[in-house]
Amino acid sequence: MFVTSAFAEETAPATGAGGDTHSGTAVPGEAHAAFPPFDPSTFPSQLLWLAITFGLFYLFLKKVAMPRVGGIIDVRNERITRDLDQAAKLKGEADAAVAAYEQELAEAKTKANTIGQQASDAAKAEVEAARKKVEAALDEKLGAAEARIASIKANAMKEVGGIAEDTASEIVEALVGGKASKAEVAAAVKSVAG
Repeated sequence: MFVTSAFAEETAPATGAGGDTHSGTAVPGEAHAAFPPFDPSTFPSQLLWLAITFGLFYLFLKKVAMPRVGGIIDVRNERITRDLDQAAKLKGEADAAVAAYEQELAEAKTKANTIGQQASDAAKAEVEAARKKVEAALDEKLGAAEARIASIKANAMKEVGGIAEDTASEIVEALVGGKASKAEVAAAVKSVAG
């Protein structure tokens, strides 16, 4: 036996209710039989109670526990399916929103390019109109200046004839010593100028 010497010592005999004396570690004689689960004589009753207990446990699992677990699994599956459907719907809406945003962005870019082109064309037209206006003003001033120059030239040419006649008359006087008539000098100047 696996009993240490301290526990194996006998204690003083005690008197029980029936007058039996037992030692502190002694076990009555009829209790020395095998441990009940290992006693072959109790196997049939143990097997019967095992079958009854297993059957009751199986029925409990089948009727109570498994339907609850199955219900929980079904609820979770439905929730997951509903969440996946909602996620797909939201993804579709997000994709549609992104597509609409990209389309609006493209339209805004096109509109901005159109507005920019129109502004550029308008600025070019304004510059061209201003340039034409300035050119017209310059052409007008140039025409006026040319007319003035022509007038001055015509006046100068009239005076040149008179100056030429006076000069020719003085040259003739200085060279010849006599006076020439105005008609002769005017005819000579016109023949040279003409």
